Amino acid sequence: MATVALKVEGMSCQHCVRAITAAIRERDPAAEVRVDLAAGTVHAETSLPREAVAAAVAAEGYTVAG
Repeated sequence: MATVALKVEGMSCQHCVRAITAAIRERDPAAEVRVDLAAGTVHAETSLPREAVAAAVAAEGYTVAG
């Protein structure tokens, strides 16, 4: 597993945290996901490549900025 770090725009509440966490875990059930609303970041310990994590977040309607 590797750590994938993303800067994400549009997150503002616990619903956002749950939606992003669920989207990533749908693709990798073993993923450990940490969402920091204040910093606008998502960190995932996952076997998925960065592009797959970013696609999961974007599919939920959030903008991956970096």
